[in-house]
Amino acid sequence: MNAGKEINMENFTYYAPTYFAFGKGAESDAGKYVKRFGGTKVLLHYGGGSVIRSGLLERVKESLQQAGIDCVELGGVRPNPRSGLVYEGIALCRREGIDFILAVGGGSTIDSAKAIAAGTVYDGDFWDFYTGKIVEKALPVGTVLTISAAGSEGSPDSVITKEEGMFKRGATGEAFRPVFSILNPALTQTLSPFQTACGVTDIIAHLYERYLTNTKDVDVTDRMIEALLLAMIQAGPKAVKDESDYESRANIMWAGMMAHNNSCGAGRTQDWASHDIEHELSAQYDCAHGAGLAVTMPAVFTYTMPHDTMRFAQIAVRVWGCQMNFANPEETARAGIEALRSFLISIGMPKNFAELGAKEEDIEKMAHCACFGNGNTGAVGGFVRLEQKDVENIYRLML
Repeated sequence: MNAGKEINMENFTYYAPTYFAFGKGAESDAGKYVKRFGGTKVLLHYGGGSVIRSGLLERVKESLQQAGIDCVELGGVRPNPRSGLVYEGIALCRREGIDFILAVGGGSTIDSAKAIAAGTVYDGDFWDFYTGKIVEKALPVGTVLTISAAGSEGSPDSVITKEEGMFKRGATGEAFRPVFSILNPALTQTLSPFQTACGVTDIIAHLYERYLTNTKDVDVTDRMIEALLLAMIQAGPKAVKDESDYESRANIMWAGMMAHNNSCGAGRTQDWASHDIEHELSAQYDCAHGAGLAVTMPAVFTYTMPHDTMRFAQIAVRVWGCQMNFANPEETARAGIEALRSFLISIGMPKNFAELGAKEEDIEKMAHCACFGNGNTGAVGGFVRLEQKDVENIYRLML
């Protein structure tokens, strides 16, 4: 296990031009925003189920109609969105002359919409973007968010599962940032407690992935991350307990966007080991991403904690309220990891492999896939370089 190189705050550029419309009833203006940002013929992309039963899809379609905008529908997005539907969407957009994509749903729907948007204007296979090619051009994407979790409504990122081989991989590029996102916290009130808890977990993971850095003297973004974590710790249990708690859901929704639009990650190295290791779980077993992260994060943190014990001790004290043991900082660091684990379990998240449906005999295959599969270069993680044997050891900590 090799340590990352210590560096000072990095030079960076930061540009996040998404227009946000936040609040009750905001989805009724979807057509106005599509027109404002140049759309004339829209692919309306969604999953199904709740967006149809709740009447949300009809409200969005009515808004598009009132704005004089034609639309073509493509439903069927699943959690851990699949490449097959992306290819179908690309063909549909080309055939119908689509010039704008409107995603109505959560992170899976938005990620699928982004992949379609990039693939439609690209001569090659869209999967090239998920094996390292930077996205430089895409159709404009707008979103109507229904789940606070992935942060895709404000980020330049997308994650897709390739059905051939079941590789779950991410792509990035500024062309992926939605031109507008409609955020109505009331739309999340139909979620189950489990779905809400999964979203809270994903948001916490996005914050930790940025907090675990080898960059020194990044106090501003440290404090931003800590504040968002504290807000999640306060609002998360309330929203899980009471689906009608609009105020908690409003705070979670805005925190979810802030956690992943990279305002908290500017100028610092980031980790992403927990996500890369979890992706193999959700690709292999189709478990909820947040549930997989709840099991993965404590294991990764326990394994990597010796690399920078004081960083883990710092978040333990500032966020989880642990008492600092100056004679034994490792004790404080471990207490913080245990506090995170206990919090996630308290909101209904699984605690081990068995509760995810994962199998010990798959560990070597998943670790190899995480490190080498689909063009990966032999290791994961930006905080600590984790090679295949390290990843195997981390999976075993989840048993």
